Amino acid sequence: MIPLQTSAILPLAPTELSKTKPSEVSAAGNSFGDMYDSLVDQVSSQQVNADKAIQQLHAGGEKNLHEAMISIEQADIALRYVVQVRNKALEAYQEIMRMQV
Repeated sequence: MIPLQTSAILPLAPTELSKTKPSEVSAAGNSFGDMYDSLVDQVSSQQVNADKAIQQLHAGGEKNLHEAMISIEQADIALRYVVQVRNKALEAYQEIMRMQV
């Protein structure tokens, strides 16, 4: 049997909450908003590329079905990713709103 070592639990020193400035909070909000906007723009361009690949395939211009399917799946995965990012951000917001101050 292995002997258990016991150690005393030391009290932690009280810490002061750092007060964030409104400008810091708005800067963080702007950076997330900018990041999300660029993400949505990228997904939109992938959707447009997938639509063009489908149109070319129907018109007979695109001979490679695999490349068209790959672009369609990339657009689908990107869209699902953006939706999940939105869902997580919304869940985080709702959790913050439920906090009691």
